[in-house]
Amino acid sequence: MNVPARTTNTMALVSLILGILSWVALPFVGAIGAVICGHMARGEIQRAPPGTFEGDGMAVAGLILGYLHLALIAIACMILFIFLGGLAFFAAHHG
Repeated sequence: MNVPARTTNTMALVSLILGILSWVALPFVGAIGAVICGHMARGEIQRAPPGTFEGDGMAVAGLILGYLHLALIAIACMILFIFLGGLAFFAAHHG
């Protein structure tokens, strides 16, 4: 019986690479790309006949890296706005 070779899903690999790059070189854009490609890869892998694609773990890792980076960016923005808001409040009332 001829068993077809399993191939690694390209989108899963791209998601992982962008997830890593979001921490090193492409802070926001890499994270967004990792999340989009990760969801696309998981959808392709699940819709394909069983055993067609490998790479679900890479897609999940890309999703985790991307979402974690986006969460940290959101937290940093909130801290920055709170800090700047506090400075503006202090300047308005004590200036």
